[in-house]
Amino acid sequence: MNVPYHHPVRMLSLVGVLLALLPCAASAEAPTRVNDVQYIGSHNSYHAGLAPGEAAVWKQLDPSLFAKLDYAHPALSKQLDDGVRQVELDVYGDRLGGRYAHPGIVGRVAAAGLPADAPFADAQVMAAPGFKVMHVQDLDQRSTCQPLQACLRELRAWSLAHPGHLPLFILLETEEESLPLPVPFVPVVPEPFDADAMNRLDAEVRRVFPRSSYIAPDDVRGQHATLDEAVRHDGWPTLAAARGHVIFLLDQHSVGKAYLQGHPALRGRAMFTNATPGEDDAAFLELNDGPADEIATRVRQGYLVRTRTDADLVEATHDDVRRRDAMLASGAQLLSTDFPAHEPASTGYVVAFPGNAVARCNPLRLLDSCARMDLTHR
Repeated sequence: MNVPYHHPVRMLSLVGVLLALLPCAASAEAPTRVNDVQYIGSHNSYHAGLAPGEAAVWKQLDPSLFAKLDYAHPALSKQLDDGVRQVELDVYGDRLGGRYAHPGIVGRVAAAGLPADAPFADAQVMAAPGFKVMHVQDLDQRSTCQPLQACLRELRAWSLAHPGHLPLFILLETEEESLPLPVPFVPVVPEPFDADAMNRLDAEVRRVFPRSSYIAPDDVRGQHATLDEAVRHDGWPTLAAARGHVIFLLDQHSVGKAYLQGHPALRGRAMFTNATPGEDDAAFLELNDGPADEIATRVRQGYLVRTRTDADLVEATHDDVRRRDAMLASGAQLLSTDFPAHEPASTGYVVAFPGNAVARCNPLRLLDSCARMDLTHR
C-alpha cells in the first residue's frame, strides 16, 4: 500500500500496526504446556502386595486371580525419586471408621493353619473414621500408606522437598462396588461415593494441599465458559508454570455427576473428572485400553489422556511390548504401568523413556520449545 506523506493519521496507524506485529513475531514460538509432554505413572501405586499366608491362600483358592495380584510397589516417595510422575490411589469411604478393620483374608489364613501374617495395617488407623487406601476389601488391603491423608501427606512432603519438579499427577480411584470373591468370603460392602462423599473427598485433598500447591480446574478454564472450550484452545498451563505443582484427577467416570453438583464445569473444585469429550467438565480423559487412534485424536484436540501400557501382569509375564509401544506412540500423556523404571518384571519388561528420563516431548505435539528442554531430571 502506498501511503502519501500528507496523510499523517494514516501513516501513524500503519506504523502502529507494524509495531504491534513485531512482538508477535518475536514470541511466535508456542510454549510447552502440561499436555505437550508424556509422563510415566504407576498403577495401584500404594500396592504393598500379599503377605506369605495371604498368598498361599489365594494360590489355593483362585490361582488365576492370584496371578493378577502378585506385584508390589515401594513407597510413594521412592517411586517419585525414581521418576514416576503419576500415582494412583484406590480410595474407600469409611465415614464412621472400622469398616475395613477385619478383612476376611486374615481369618482364612488362620483357618488354613498357616502362620499368622504381620498386621496388614495399624489397628487404630483402621478403626478411625476417614478414607482408606487399598486394592480390594477383605482380599487385598495392604498399602504402603494408610489412611488416604497419610498418602497425601507423603506426596506433599516430597513435593516440598523437590521445588520445581515436573507436575505430579495424583489419580484417585473411588471404590464403591462389591467385587465377586471366591467362597468362603462375604465381602464388606463399600460406602457409596455420593455427593456428600465427594464433598468430603474434596475437603480431604484441600486439608493437605494448600490452594497454591495444585492446579485446579479454575486455573485451566480461565476466561472460557467451559473446561472443554479451554483445553481445545491451549487452556492447559505452561510446563514452566506447572512445575512444583500437583494435579488431582478422578479415575471413575461414574462419580462425575456427584462431584459436579453445585459446581458446574468444576468451578471451585480441586480435582478434574474423568469426563466425556464435549461436555463442560471435559479436560481429562481415561482411555485405559485405547484404542491408540482414538487416544491420538483426543490428544491432538488438547485433552489430557491417561492410558495403561499393561494390565493384569499379562504383558509383563511374556515380555510383550506391543501394547506398551502402541500407547507410547499414541500420545497419551499419562502412561500407567505396574513396571516403571527401577521396577522391571523378572522377564525384563519395563516402561521407561530413553536414559530413564522423567518425561519426554509428546510425539503428537512436538514443539521446538520442548525439544530444548531438559526432561531427564525432576
